[in-house]
Amino acid sequence: MISAPMLDHIVYAVPDLERGVNDIERQVRVRPVSGGTHAGGLTHNALLSLGAGSYLEIIAPVPGSEAPTGALPFGLETLTEPRLVTWAVAVDDIERRIEAARLAGYDPGERMAGGRDLPDGSRLTWQLAVRAEPAGDGIVPFLIHWLSEPHPSGTAPEGCQFVALRAEHPKPESVLRVLRALAVELDVNEGAAPRLIATLETPSGRVELS
Repeated sequence: MISAPMLDHIVYAVPDLERGVNDIERQVRVRPVSGGTHAGGLTHNALLSLGAGSYLEIIAPVPGSEAPTGALPFGLETLTEPRLVTWAVAVDDIERRIEAARLAGYDPGERMAGGRDLPDGSRLTWQLAVRAEPAGDGIVPFLIHWLSEPHPSGTAPEGCQFVALRAEHPKPESVLRVLRALAVELDVNEGAAPRLIATLETPSGRVELS
């Protein structure tokens, strides 16, 4: 089970952002706030602080947008139901973590620049390492190194707290090997299909997202 210090954020993908925000608000009784757009205006998100430097990102395609390649991050172009698709671990030295993982037998992807245009016109920037096809269908996290402030957990609506993150996979040991190479701890149990399950403490009680 992952604890808060290792978690940067969890990514909850939805086909429609407004409906996704309404659904999360119904479950946790706190309304996520608009975070802005990224991927060249192809995706947009809403955010909810989970305390301890972590947050929930709700991400969806921008209506009417179409990627030149036909593909959007996290498989959003084919998504039909809300799903917890992956999560991120914050690191101080992303190049060192990439090289260490490669030496341990797992390639987390090349370092890439990322950013998001905020509703107030400013821009938040970061570096990340993410594979085109995430290992374990998103159970293995991507790495992120923040280049600008403030961190989203400090500006998103408060009221919810991260409790735990766990996963299920038909072949859990294959995923655990990759997690060890990435120096990340996560409980992965056998299940019929790959699945992430996040437990949150909210004003409406404990809520699970998957």
